[in-house]
Amino acid sequence: MSDPSPLAALIEPANLMMIGVILTLLVFSGFFSSSETALTAASRARMYAEEKDGDRRAGIVAKLLNMRERLLGGILLGNNLVNILASVLTTALFTNVFGDSAFALAIATLVMTVLILIFAEVLPKTYAISQPDKLALRVARPIDLIVKIFAPIVSVVQLIVNATLRVFGVDTKASAWTAADDIKGAVDLHLEEGSVAKRARDQIYGVLEIGELDLEDVMVHRKNLAMIDVDLSGSEVVKIVLESGHSRLPLYKDDPDNVVGVLHAKDVLRALSKFSGDFDAIDAQKISRDAWFVPETTSVVKQLRAFQQKREHFALVVDEYGALMGVVTLEDILEEIVGDIQDEYDEDIQGVQRLKEGGAIVKGNIAVRDLNRAMDWKLPDEEAVTIAGLVIHESQTIPEIGQTFAYYGYRFEILRRERNQIISLKVSKTFEPDQRSEG
Repeated sequence: MSDPSPLAALIEPANLMMIGVILTLLVFSGFFSSSETALTAASRARMYAEEKDGDRRAGIVAKLLNMRERLLGGILLGNNLVNILASVLTTALFTNVFGDSAFALAIATLVMTVLILIFAEVLPKTYAISQPDKLALRVARPIDLIVKIFAPIVSVVQLIVNATLRVFGVDTKASAWTAADDIKGAVDLHLEEGSVAKRARDQIYGVLEIGELDLEDVMVHRKNLAMIDVDLSGSEVVKIVLESGHSRLPLYKDDPDNVVGVLHAKDVLRALSKFSGDFDAIDAQKISRDAWFVPETTSVVKQLRAFQQKREHFALVVDEYGALMGVVTLEDILEEIVGDIQDEYDEDIQGVQRLKEGGAIVKGNIAVRDLNRAMDWKLPDEEAVTIAGLVIHESQTIPEIGQTFAYYGYRFEILRRERNQIISLKVSKTFEPDQRSEG
């Protein structure tokens, strides 16, 4: 009696049953693949909202996302088990049909590769990524049960993995990524896609980063302050107030570090009205208000709350020795969130002049954060507040006019200097390695 044809052998009851088992295993494989994609892509914020609305499945999803190692371990263990079992059964099936030959192994490998790739990986993952939150809620309970069943095995596997990684100096627990970084990444992505405006991105960044700032990062430095000597005549005081364009100015006696009060422009107007416009009748010290001193290490958030509680808008910043470092206003803090706030008396020149060929001419006292916002750059601001301070910190010298430097992918050329202060410089992006070159 001749051997049955491959088709006849394939439809034998035992082989048909094996085909059914293989297809069932592929369905399970697709379930594991789609569950992995849906759960890892699910929105934590949306799950939190769904849980608040009473959906218990969202709570299960949130719990699974908080133990990602165990979740992924359980899913991968289940997926590998069904894939390996399906491959073994397929090999046995084609061996029964074509005999124990290299051809049977080759055809089994080819068929399983195609089936797993299309129906157990690409198709279910494509479906899952199109609606991850909805699918995550559907698979939450069965995946939670599977993770619990496989928990002992996954724990042993994870111990082996962690021990192996530690041998190579990899710490699986170390992660500098925060929720704020997640938000920034999402905002940057939407900015690239055009669904978020740059100004909105800058404001969101301002809210997220304000907790990292101290007053020394946002204050107006004493070198840029308009101050009034209490010994000046009333007419000279009025002239300084008018020329400054500021509503509040510090008063000092003998030495700028000896601040004795704060003069408010409204109080000057009241005094002028009282003395019928007689400038010289004004006594600056008598109409001044008490000065409020705060340490430069005070956090910006703490100072914002203090402004709200005291109903004040102006404070003088001092260092650990009590020396005047600058002033901070409520407007300075708000500008860190909403961007530059200008009124009709503010100068239009912001200290950043864009160049057609790229880059900008920048004043040395411009804050690094402000320059980053204006030019959409990423210069570091951890070690220095101003752009001049950054160059001095990195070069470890007071640069001469014409000197050029390259740091962090940017090129700095010193254009103007007065004494030891960098007045202006040209900054542009570059692909040069970090270096210093003499002008």
